[in-house]
Amino acid sequence: MEAAHAEEIHLRHVEKDVLIPKMMREKAKERCAEKVEAFNLCCKESGFLMPFKCREENAVLKECLTLHYRDPAFFEECKQEYIKEKLEFERTGIRSNHRTQKLPTSM
Repeated sequence: MEAAHAEEIHLRHVEKDVLIPKMMREKAKERCAEKVEAFNLCCKESGFLMPFKCREENAVLKECLTLHYRDPAFFEECKQEYIKEKLEFERTGIRSNHRTQKLPTSM
């Protein structure tokens, strides 16, 4: 029943074109974590030569991310998760754990 309700919810332009794609980028980075790490390591080791030395790692990372960005099933998965979080926030007034702002560790 909840899934049917989630399908009926109206999403604003900013949600479809900004917020859900932002979620997709975050999740794609998680799914491509190994490639992100390889690129970061290369950058760290290469210093100012990074644009020349890390081309291959950058290409592999871009390919992985683009694969996810262009996947309609992945968009739908992120959209449904966004809707679920939105409905939960509307019901409780509490944002989902991974979307909340981090509080300073010392007060």
